[in-house]
Amino acid sequence: MDLEGKKLLILGGTYPSCEIIKQAKKQGIYVLVTDYLEESPGKKIADKSFMVSATDVEAVVKLIKEEKIDGVLNLFTESLTAYYQSICEKAGIPCYTTKEQVDILNNKMRFKELCRTFDVPVVEDYKINYPFTLQDIKYISYPVLIKPVDSSGGRGIHICKSPNELLNNYEKSLSFSSSKKVLVERYMAAKEANIDYIIQNGEICLCAMSDRYIRNMYDGMIPLPVAHSFPSKHLKRYQETLNSKVIAMFKSIGLKNGYLFIQSFVENGNFVFHEMGFRLSAAMEHKIISKLNGINLIEMMINQALTGTMYEKSNKPLVNPNYQEWGCNLQYLVKPGKIGSIVGVDEVNSLERVIDVILNYSEGDVIPESAIGTVIQVVLRVLATVKTKKEIAKLMDKIHGFIKVYSVNGDNMLLDVFDTNELFD
Repeated sequence: MDLEGKKLLILGGTYPSCEIIKQAKKQGIYVLVTDYLEESPGKKIADKSFMVSATDVEAVVKLIKEEKIDGVLNLFTESLTAYYQSICEKAGIPCYTTKEQVDILNNKMRFKELCRTFDVPVVEDYKINYPFTLQDIKYISYPVLIKPVDSSGGRGIHICKSPNELLNNYEKSLSFSSSKKVLVERYMAAKEANIDYIIQNGEICLCAMSDRYIRNMYDGMIPLPVAHSFPSKHLKRYQETLNSKVIAMFKSIGLKNGYLFIQSFVENGNFVFHEMGFRLSAAMEHKIISKLNGINLIEMMINQALTGTMYEKSNKPLVNPNYQEWGCNLQYLVKPGKIGSIVGVDEVNSLERVIDVILNYSEGDVIPESAIGTVIQVVLRVLATVKTKKEIAKLMDKIHGFIKVYSVNGDNMLLDVFDTNELFD
């Protein structure tokens, strides 16, 4: 598509949003960024920026009219999705979702209800009336996981091993929910897989499935991701047992365009859904999916934002989750503190088969104590593809040898990295 000279407004100049800005500039698009921060990363590379909060719908709509903006995009920040949809609707510009879809897919409780309607397994949960007493929750089988129904990135999530812990953490979790609702679920210590779909003109296609590897870093906090590998060892079974149900489920709410991912446990060979996002993941798996499918997912969403159409031709002939190569997404977690140096980025970027090294922080940035137990602890990601599983393990180990993160005091900030032996379990 020829979008030369079109104006695209990005909501929030986060590090992931810089990926949108770079792609839009390649397409000759004039890029504007708005948020409440004076020096967000996106503002540093945009053509123009504003100090209007993305949550101030009326102010952003006014900005769109004054600047004669052609399209708006929010691809990575779940908390802004509802504002993005409302802005597009009020400004009369293309949007890949509707209010009804946002209300269902951005709410963990409503998403689970949708899954149950289509006989798609989800994690069991307990109905608790708040406020409650210790006596009210003694019947529950522990451990359980408590989480806000409308938050993301691990915020407000706690693992509770007793009634006392549930009672003590309930209000903490509640404070992260804008709707003041939480879920209490059976805690699952099972293998995990991510499932990805592309939607174009109402056609929903499975485009990827990866195995998600995690580490338990802190007691009482959820495990955090350290790697994804593509394709998943569970792909064939998923295609045979659940894929058609999931496609029918999403078609039932009228999804027309976009991209979504699902996080699933794999327990005794069965898939159990627990999270989803109707957006691109900040874990940046889209770069691997784009590489192995030959589809530029960010370009696709930029096109939709400016014209209402992703591509003039159907994506379906290109979409195939049964990759002939292997992909990996390594994620490096750090302890709280002030970063003094990040070592090895240039060396890793120069390695054959590495797609990208994506930094979430720069030297001098501070990871706060409040980041503990959330993906805010991810300092960088490395994405790559190779021909075989053995090659991917060898490349991962080589990358581990390069990447180091030190505090301003010279202390090692890196937490445990992915053990490539797990690829062969």
